[in-house]
Amino acid sequence: MEFNQIAALVVLVVVVGVLIHGKLRSDVAALSAAAALLLLGVIRPVEVQGAFASPAIIALACLFVIAYAIELSGLLGLLIRQATKLCARLGAAGLWLVMLACGGASAFLNNTPIVVLAAPVVKDVATSIGLSPKRFLIPLSYVTILGGACTLIGTSTNLLVNDMARNAGQPVFGIFEITPVALVIAAVGGLYLFLVGGPQLAKSEGSTGPVADTHEQTGDGTMGDIELFAVDRPFEPKRAFIALLVFVAVIGGAATGYAPIAAAAFAGAITLILLRVISPEEAYAGLRPEVLLLIAGMVVVGLSIEVTGLAASGTELLIDFIRPFGPWVALAILYGVTLFATEFLSNAAVAVLITPVAVALAESLGVEPRPFLVAVMMAASAAFATPFGYQTNVLVFQLGKYKYMDFVRVGVPLNVLTWIAGVVAIPYFFPF
Repeated sequence: MEFNQIAALVVLVVVVGVLIHGKLRSDVAALSAAAALLLLGVIRPVEVQGAFASPAIIALACLFVIAYAIELSGLLGLLIRQATKLCARLGAAGLWLVMLACGGASAFLNNTPIVVLAAPVVKDVATSIGLSPKRFLIPLSYVTILGGACTLIGTSTNLLVNDMARNAGQPVFGIFEITPVALVIAAVGGLYLFLVGGPQLAKSEGSTGPVADTHEQTGDGTMGDIELFAVDRPFEPKRAFIALLVFVAVIGGAATGYAPIAAAAFAGAITLILLRVISPEEAYAGLRPEVLLLIAGMVVVGLSIEVTGLAASGTELLIDFIRPFGPWVALAILYGVTLFATEFLSNAAVAVLITPVAVALAESLGVEPRPFLVAVMMAASAAFATPFGYQTNVLVFQLGKYKYMDFVRVGVPLNVLTWIAGVVAIPYFFPF
C-alpha cells in the first residue's frame, strides 16, 4: 500500500472509532479528520473546497433557512394545536392520525422541530385519554424518519447520496423519484408500529430507564434536552403565507426541472430575507452548522478513500464475493450493510462511505446503479434499533423515559421488515 492509502485508511478507522465512542461531537470529529487528510497531503485544498461548496451543502443550508422561517411564523405550532383538538375527539385513532401527518410533513421539513412540538402534545393527550404515552412516542419518531425518506429533500442523507452520485457521473434524482419506494417501506413500517410495535411498548409502562445525557451523539450531530429546542410560537398569518408560498415555489421549481434544488432553495432563502419574512440573524440561527460541517467533513473523508484507490480495492473484494449471486442478492447485502452501519455511524458518514461502493458494485455487475443508490438512501436513514442513531430518537427517549432495550425490541424487527420491503420494492420501481 502507498503512503496516501495507509494515511486515508488510518484516518477513516480513527474517525469511525471516535464516532462510535460518541464522546466527541460528530462534526468536530469529521472536521478533524478532514484537517488531518489535508495536512498529510492525501487531499488537495481544492478538493476540500469542493466538498464545502457542494450542491448538497448549499441546498441543505437554504432549506434549513426556509424551514426555520415556517417554524418562526407559528404555522407548525398552529397545525399541532389543531391536531390536538382532533385527538381529543378521536382518542387513540386521532393520535395515530397526528403521527401520520407528522410523517407527511417530515417529507418536506426537518423532522426535529416537528417532533419537538408534537411529542409533548402526544404525551399529554395520551395521558388525558388514559393511554400509555410510551405506546406513541417511539412510533412518532420512527414515523417521521420514514416520512423523511419519502422525498429527495426530506433528509440530508438523500441529498448527500444524490450529490455523490452526481460526482460519480450518475444522473441526479428528481425530488419525488424515490417516493414510490419510500411509501412502500413507510407503509410496511407504519402498519408494524400500529399493530405490533405500539402495543408492545405500552406493555413496558411503569419501567423507566436512565435519562439520556443532554448531549448524546446522533446521526446528524449533537442533540439535547427537548426543552432547549423549538417552542410553540404565535401564529402570524402573513409571515406564514409568504414562507409557505416560497417553499412551494422552491419545491415546484425543482420538481419540474426548472432549476436544480440547490439553486431553487438558495433563491427561496434569499427571497425570504429580502421580503423580511426572516431576518439575516434568524437565517443564520436556522442554518444548523453542526449538520452542514459534519457532512462536509465526511465528504472529504469519503473522497480520500476514493482518490487513493482504497474504494476501488475494497469494492473489488466485495464484488468477487457477491458477483456469483447476482444483482438482487447484491442489493440485499448492500442494503443490510448500510442498515447495520447507520446504527453506529452518522447518516452522513454511511452515505459518504457506501455510495461510491454502490455505484462501483452496480457497474461491475453490468446493471443500473440507480437501484443500489436508492437502497443506500433508504437504509442510511433507517436508524431504529438504538435511541442514539437519530436525533428524534434521543428526544423521545428522554420525554418517554424509555429503556434502551425498548428501542431494540421495537426497532430491530422494524429494521428487518423495512429491509425486506425495500429489497422487494426497489427493483420493481428501479429495474436492474
